[in-house]
Amino acid sequence: MNDELQQYPTIDIMNHLGEIGGNRASAGEGSESPAIYKEFEIMMQTTFKRLARAQPPGGGRGESGSDAGGGNKKRGGLLGGHSSPEECVEDMDRLGYKHIVVSATKMWSYYYHHKLIIDTPIEPIGEAIKSTGGRIIGGGGYSAFDIGGSIAELERGVREMGFKYIWFHPLSFGLPPNDRRFYPLYQKCMELDIAVGMQVGHSAEVLPSDVGRPMLCDDVAIDFPHLRINLSHTGWPWVDEWCSMLWRHPNVYGDISAYFPKSLDERQIRFMDSGRGRDKVLFGTNGLGLERCKKEFLELDIKEETKRAVLYDNAVQFLKLEDSQEG
Repeated sequence: MNDELQQYPTIDIMNHLGEIGGNRASAGEGSESPAIYKEFEIMMQTTFKRLARAQPPGGGRGESGSDAGGGNKKRGGLLGGHSSPEECVEDMDRLGYKHIVVSATKMWSYYYHHKLIIDTPIEPIGEAIKSTGGRIIGGGGYSAFDIGGSIAELERGVREMGFKYIWFHPLSFGLPPNDRRFYPLYQKCMELDIAVGMQVGHSAEVLPSDVGRPMLCDDVAIDFPHLRINLSHTGWPWVDEWCSMLWRHPNVYGDISAYFPKSLDERQIRFMDSGRGRDKVLFGTNGLGLERCKKEFLELDIKEETKRAVLYDNAVQFLKLEDSQEG
């Protein structure tokens, strides 16, 4: 199967620091575990219940390895990531991944803690870009409650470290993507000529859901017609709105991350495999496993041209890689 996987060059548009050895939940002082936060505690009892049961103590699916402390750390499998960027690149080569986008995720606790419960630093991502020769692509993060600091950090990531993207989580702030507090971000992305991604649909964590409706990005796509926008995480349960946004707006794309491909909504699969959506859908794993997600995607009953477009070609266009890494 690995030979088949290598035949399909792939770009993972949606991943976090844990995929390359860092602590995805670096929050506040950077030392807390995500388990201490109510949002993640509830998530593991509800939306992630089956995934939690699937993980044996100290590891999970995927190739096993050891972390720096000598403990067990699953490699490239379900929510396990890798111990280092170099280990990640080994699996990328084995599985046919050209690039993985790793974003400096920021997530606010809207109901319970009223602070950032994920605040990923950009420095380890910048180091990974350098050590992997650009195989890791950097994405920034954004806090609606620290506009100036977020903009300054993004500019440093792009100008000093070569970031090409930013991903943010509007639901965690309880704000729709067309809120005025996000407009400085969109303008800065235009100035820096980078693409922006945002979570749409509901969230696996207990967060306000209605602000995640994909159609709320209509204003953004119209106000910023040249801004490349990724509606991340499928938009479920508002799949029809997600498809409509991708179909109607030349600058709007959408990724299928955070869901196993075999569980994608049938409406989304039909749209993706049609002329309406084939060149607008992006592939991503969101930590659910590089190997499993790609295998399941290739097993979908879709056209060959769709597989190649979604796995690779669309992301090259979306991230403007034609004149850089892929040149």
